[in-house]
Amino acid sequence: MESLFKTETGKKEILSLYDQKLEELNIEYEYIKIATNFGETNIIASGAASNPPMFIIHGSNGCAPIAFETYPNLHKTYRVYAVDVLAQPNKSAETRLNMKDDSYGKWMNEIISALNIEHVTMTGFSFGGLVILKTLENDESKIKEVFLSAPAYIVNGNPLKTLFKIFIPMKRYMKTRKPKYVENFLAEVFTDRDEFAIQYLSKVFLHFNMDFSPVPIINKQKAMAIKTPITLIGAKDDILFPGQKMIKRALKIFPSLKKYLLLQSSKHVQSKSDNLKIENIILGK
Repeated sequence: MESLFKTETGKKEILSLYDQKLEELNIEYEYIKIATNFGETNIIASGAASNPPMFIIHGSNGCAPIAFETYPNLHKTYRVYAVDVLAQPNKSAETRLNMKDDSYGKWMNEIISALNIEHVTMTGFSFGGLVILKTLENDESKIKEVFLSAPAYIVNGNPLKTLFKIFIPMKRYMKTRKPKYVENFLAEVFTDRDEFAIQYLSKVFLHFNMDFSPVPIINKQKAMAIKTPITLIGAKDDILFPGQKMIKRALKIFPSLKKYLLLQSSKHVQSKSDNLKIENIILGK
């Protein structure tokens, strides 16, 4: 299988930033490697083994250390498993799964079974939300509750806005390598400026073959069948998955929607203060 990393040098630069972020977190952790039918999956685990299990799933073009940074205190209460999603710029296998079928759900449930755990809480941002909803569709028997932050797979934004404000700046950067285009992209997607994201995504855009296929949305029948309690956090100024539109549809299709919140001053990637707000919701504070 051809690597999704365009060059070995580019791969080393991206994974060097991965390691840098992990060390900056200053937490005790261990790597867990799990063989699945879809490829080897890398997980970073932290927190006492006696704590209840929590899975954190990062978004597109992300990695497990970024997920830990997003919710920095969960490992004090939970045994946190931050999963490197397949076919993303991280340390898991480069097998690209089909977003339209149940592959992501099967993959995640394989991991849960391999870890021999039950009553799992799952937290996911953006594309991580799609992975979690696919997990519930496939088999929700071992899932206790889920928290979805600006998730993919419920609604999509205006495709023309997405094209001009996100994809064109990304492509221009890939062609010219001018930093201003990364800045333009981040200004549309991130609520706060993030220096690490500028470094990391600048490398990813140049050295990794990203998946530009359209993100599907869950159909009503599958959503209605889900019984696991869902907490949904939408962002009002999210260009990718608009928060108001998302909550409106979620209220119609998810009978298990337990709680929802619309962040009034947030773009797709939340600010640190909003992430702490979400973390407190997860912790029941």
